[in-house]
Amino acid sequence: MKQKAGVSELLRAYGTIFAGILIVIVFSVMRPDAFFTMGNLVNITRQISLLVIIALGATLVMSVEEFDLSVGALASLGGVIGAKMAVAGAPIFLCFIAPVVICFAIGFVNGWIVTKFRVLSFITTLAMSTILGGFTFWFTGGATVFQDIPKSFTYIGTKTVLGAPILSIIMLLLTVVFWFVMRHTAFGRKLYAIGGNEAASQVSGINVKKYKNLAFALCASLAALTGVLMASRLGSAHPTGGDGLFLQSYAAAFLGRTVFREGVPNIWGTFVGAAILGVLANGLTILQVPTFMQDLLTGCIIILAVVVQKIGRGDAK
Repeated sequence: MKQKAGVSELLRAYGTIFAGILIVIVFSVMRPDAFFTMGNLVNITRQISLLVIIALGATLVMSVEEFDLSVGALASLGGVIGAKMAVAGAPIFLCFIAPVVICFAIGFVNGWIVTKFRVLSFITTLAMSTILGGFTFWFTGGATVFQDIPKSFTYIGTKTVLGAPILSIIMLLLTVVFWFVMRHTAFGRKLYAIGGNEAASQVSGINVKKYKNLAFALCASLAALTGVLMASRLGSAHPTGGDGLFLQSYAAAFLGRTVFREGVPNIWGTFVGAAILGVLANGLTILQVPTFMQDLLTGCIIILAVVVQKIGRGDAK
């Protein structure tokens, strides 16, 4: 009985991490010359950087038991605004800051509608996603923004510092910052309190509306930053460029709920979840597995993580 309890405890606490390690071992054995190299490791950190950043925002909203389905559209909008400003000759720092500020306001509006009128967040943000998608298409004429983009705009997305991609450095810095905020500040504790029991948080004096609004606003800001960094990396911005990150970001955040803090959205868990998805995509690409098969296997990994967690908790019968 004790042995069984010990195995269950291990599965519950570290099942997702074990799955990630297993994936790394399998790809390392199958293609050690291409997968298990320092160059590919650096490449993986660059590949997951955008996913991690946008998933951090999803984690903030999930911590208050809400969802923001507009993160993909916000990323697309942020990238387009940044690229358009760069082409127009605006200072580069404004090209990165302005989209973040604009989307912060949009996210705050999302939160305000949800808290003021008690509308379900997935309905509000789905509608906002549609609005933003239409606006971005109109703003660009449906065309990719790529002509006359200055090299200074693509610097952050393409260059390295001491061999480390700047995107990877930004990803790690933001992960550490938001881990500290969520774990060691009153702001983070209040977000978790609201997610744990909104009514009790209200009674205890927490301004639930204010903190929910800020969670949505920060989520939107991180999505916009992701979009601008994507445009910087690619040297172009497409009106639907961020859409592909939407499901991936929530997949990473959901996987993160099975890591470190059981059933609770957490920053390092999200980072691990994004890393697992990134390693899986990278390894399958090296093995020349078709894209549709990558999607199938990614979905299976997520289901497997849920099943393992349930087995660890003893919920399976």
